[in-house]
Amino acid sequence: MEKNIEKTRIIFRKWKGKNGGDVIALFPKIDQGPGCCLSYMHVGQHGGADYSLVINLTIPAKKEEYENLEKELSEIGYNLNVKHKR
Repeated sequence: MEKNIEKTRIIFRKWKGKNGGDVIALFPKIDQGPGCCLSYMHVGQHGGADYSLVINLTIPAKKEEYENLEKELSEIGYNLNVKHKR
């Protein structure tokens, strides 16, 4: 019998602007306080993020832009369900 492993909803976004390009992962279902959710980046790793602010300062990341971060998260134990909006 297979185990039913819960998937974690995740949204990958890319920072825009002259210092942009880095990808951030947002976990919209993991609450970190009013208006905030858990986030993850290569540098800094886990932290809280203001969901609306991050959405306004980023653009959707393409598969080829977020695949390394997706792999990193999978390697530390996440079973991901990639979405494009909350």
